This record gives sequence, structure tokens and C-alpha cells, in this order.
Amino acid sequence: MDSIELFSGIGGLGIGVQNAGFQHVLAIEKNNKCFETIQHNINQGLMQVSNWPILKQDIKSYCFKSFENKITLVSGGPPCQPFSLGGKHKADIDSRDMFPETIRAIREIKPKAFIFENVKGLTRNSFSNYFEYIRLQLTYPDMVKKYSETWLEHLSKLEAQFANGSHNGLSYNVLVKVLNSADYGVPQNRERVFIVGFRSDVSSEWSFPKPTHSHIALRWSKEYGNYWDENCVPKRERIIETSQSKSLEELSSQPLTRPWNTLRWAISDLPDPERHTKKSLQFHNHKYQPGARIYKGHTGSVLDEPSKTLKAGFHGVPGGENMIRRHDGSVRYFSVRESARLQGFPDEFSFECSWGESMRQLGNAVPIELATILVKSIKSTLMKK
Repeated sequence: MDSIELFSGIGGLGIGVQNAGFQHVLAIEKNNKCFETIQHNINQGLMQVSNWPILKQDIKSYCFKSFENKITLVSGGPPCQPFSLGGKHKADIDSRDMFPETIRAIREIKPKAFIFENVKGLTRNSFSNYFEYIRLQLTYPDMVKKYSETWLEHLSKLEAQFANGSHNGLSYNVLVKVLNSADYGVPQNRERVFIVGFRSDVSSEWSFPKPTHSHIALRWSKEYGNYWDENCVPKRERIIETSQSKSLEELSSQPLTRPWNTLRWAISDLPDPERHTKKSLQFHNHKYQPGARIYKGHTGSVLDEPSKTLKAGFHGVPGGENMIRRHDGSVRYFSVRESARLQGFPDEFSFECSWGESMRQLGNAVPIELATILVKSIKSTLMKK
């Protein structure tokens, strides 16, 4: 099954699509630094990206009509800055809003299915009308806004079409959901909105995969299970939360879900780059970055919980979010390698740019494991059809 990856970034979603059994016929990325990272790993022969036909180009200037009805899946992460909590919240008036180009790509390619990812902020009440506008445009991508129309006028037409219920042109069954990556085994508390669509003549019998991991199961493992011993945690560091003690006591048996994977689970085999400099050099991009400090609202991630969300930041990297808080209260920044692990990138995947730029790229990526799970589910539905 062939696929096209829009706004590929450094390939988190794209690698997940490939892991699910799709073959990219095109991956397109405008940002020079992200393109260089992907191209460097292609040149290194990294299996996960070695056969990618990556193109450095602005999607606005690319015509997709040659792929019409030839592609099974289109995927991508349109730039999130217009909707991010850390951005300027300009939404549709932000020049970086690429949803219009995303919808054009769907109109020209006419894939059997698509999957897009964006920040949870897109679902905020202040963006509710525009988010509905995006959803309805993806539902009816051939209903193009006239030059003289405002987007609100176009939204009214799309709503009327949706209420009518019948459409002779290109249409998709579109589902939207906010997912937490930790609920699917990613060692990171990361909530993002996913938009999945199936062409109306293909299938509509699909739903988002159920969570496989949970916070309550992690707490159960700490209190009654073998979390501490499995992870070789010294007794002095074994801290059990109390915030959910009541809900845990109410459980009559062990939760059916698996425990959330934790930061310790993800990076315990890596040496501390601040305290073991020579050993850390044995791993790609595992160098100590000085300057970490705690400040209000930014206290770092504890080892025995999933990490906080990796952030790219509006004015660079928000350091307090992208750091570890040790048991003794000291803090340090994540190394690039640690951050890459939290997003599921293999240790062989390397970065040739600065720490700040590498963290920006990783903060914008989709966790590979979650992408793989979602796209495998999509593929299973397509195969049944």
C-alpha cells in the first residue's frame, strides 16, 4: 500500500506509517533543518528511512494531481503553532496555518484514508468554529471556498451540506479524538488530537484503538505489584502518590490495562551525562546540556512517571519542561538521546544540529509507537474492505 507523508518533520508519524506496512512514494518537508536531519539518516543507511523519497519543498507550490486515485493513505502533521498553547493563537489568520493546503492535497490525491495530528489546543473553545470548519472541509474536500467568500460563509454551506446528508462528490467519514500517548505505552504524558478519515466509498467501520496502558495500573503495580523490583529502584527512592489513593482502594482486582511506561523504564540503561561523561559518549547525541533550573510551573519530570510532554517552544525550548528531576531534587536537561527515546526513535537515529534545534524537532514529532498502533488499525480496516 502506497502512502504520502505531508509535513514530514523528522519522520515520527512517517516511520509509524512505514512500520504499519505502508510504502512512502513521497515525503515532503519545507523546513531546511528537519530535511537535513532526515537526509542525514537516509545517507547513514538507517533502515527506518533509507528508502524515503524525501523532497524539500513548500507544499503550497506542489501539485499532487499526478497521484490522483493512486494512493492509499495520506498522513502528516500540519504546523501546530497557530493553535498551540505556547504560540500566538492566531489560527486561521496565521500564515503558518497549513490546513487549507492539507485539504487541497486530499482533494487532488483522493486517497482511501488519511491521518493527521495536531496539538490539543486545536480543540479549545476559542477555536471550535474553525476546528469544525477544518473537519467539514476534510469531509467534503471538493466543496472549495469561493474567492469572495469568508471562511464563516463557507462553513455555513458545509454545515448545510452535512445536514442534508447526501453528497455526490468526494467525501470522507472523519473521526476526531484527543489521545494521550501514555495510554498506548509511550513513556510520555502527551495529549494530541488525531484526525482520521476514510473515503466514503471505502469504509466507515473503524474506531480509535482502545488504550492499552493506564495510570491506575501503574499505581497498582507500585503498591501491590513488582514495579520497583523490576526497575531496580532503591528503597529510598520508592515514592507512591497519594492523589489517587481513593480510586485505587475502590478497585477489587488488578486493572486489565498495563501500567504506564515511565521515564525510568525508557532511559535507565543510559548513563547520566552530567555524572558519567565518558560513558555517555558511547551513545549518539547523549551529551550534558548545562543551565537547567526549576521555576514556577516548570519542575521537570520525575523518573517513576511518564515524562511531561516534550515541548518545541515558541521562543526556543522551554527548559523546565524538558528536564529530569532527580530524587535528591536536583535537575538537568534531557539529552537529545533521552528525548529521542521518549518519542520512540531508535538509538541509531542521529542529529547533526544543536541541542536546541534537535529538541525543537523532537518536540514537534509524533511518538512512533502511537503512530504505528493507529496506522496498523487503519490498515486492518482497509484490508478487510
